[in-house]
Amino acid sequence: MQDLILQSKHKTKKKIRIPPFIKELVKNKTIYLMMLPGLLFILIVYYLPMIGVVIAFQEYNPFKGIWGSKWVGFSNFEFLFRSDAVWQITLNTIVYNVIFMVTGLGLALAMAIMINEISNRFFAGLYKSVILLPYLLSWVVAEYLLYSFLSIDKGIINQLLQAFGVEPVQWYSEPFYWRFIMPAAYIWKNVGYYAVIFAAGITSISPEYYEAAKMDGANKLQQALKITVPMLMPITITLVLLQAGKIFYAAFGDWGMFYNLPRESGVLFSATNVIDTYVFRALKQMNDFGMSSAIGLYQSVVGFILVLVSNWLIRKYDRDSALF
Repeated sequence: MQDLILQSKHKTKKKIRIPPFIKELVKNKTIYLMMLPGLLFILIVYYLPMIGVVIAFQEYNPFKGIWGSKWVGFSNFEFLFRSDAVWQITLNTIVYNVIFMVTGLGLALAMAIMINEISNRFFAGLYKSVILLPYLLSWVVAEYLLYSFLSIDKGIINQLLQAFGVEPVQWYSEPFYWRFIMPAAYIWKNVGYYAVIFAAGITSISPEYYEAAKMDGANKLQQALKITVPMLMPITITLVLLQAGKIFYAAFGDWGMFYNLPRESGVLFSATNVIDTYVFRALKQMNDFGMSSAIGLYQSVVGFILVLVSNWLIRKYDRDSALF
């Protein structure tokens, strides 16, 4: 009897095991409370609307809603992939984004290295502000600036051509030119932003590396190639992964150039039409919610796969630089 009493007392004194994640929450409760508003914002704005992905498999009727609309399976996807336009817009989206990634990040890195060589802090800060200014302008403003250059009758470029006896160019009727205009516009607007990011990364590099390189007789170019570029590789990899996730996203927000700059010229669609502009026009002109959602789901899935593949390749190259 006494043994039973002792055993019962021993059981009552036994500590209750607390799960590790509960201990983590209690230990860092202040940090998690600070994170809570951001997490709620992401949940409500980004994850909750994902319920609407079912529209891609429906003949959606706004009056019936998601739960009352007719289920059509993969019919919207069949219509999409049988269209000749889907391959053109997919190719345009991929090619442009690869060009943006390579030229944008490459020129931004070169620009950051050159700014770092400016010894006068005032001028260095001034140059950073000047190159960052285009990034702060909307694509609507950029559209009017570009039109002032390319207008057939009053455009600056055509007036210069006429001054030299050359016939004016119909810029808004020739798709060929826009395969170069779009990358140039992207570089003009975004390179300064990425250059500032790289410049901030350069300031974290210890000056001792450069002093040691100088003692070994390395010139400025060798210092940049052997010290600056390798030390900025983690930042470069992160930016590449972020850009890889946006390869199938190219119209609005930071990418409004494809909708605004061509000024809705149908002749230029072969060179300027991308997935997002195609979705927007399909929704605007045909009111086809199902097909528009199917395209959106298609680009989201492919974008997700590209991020996973890019991250896997980076893990093979440098495990510590991968995001996950």
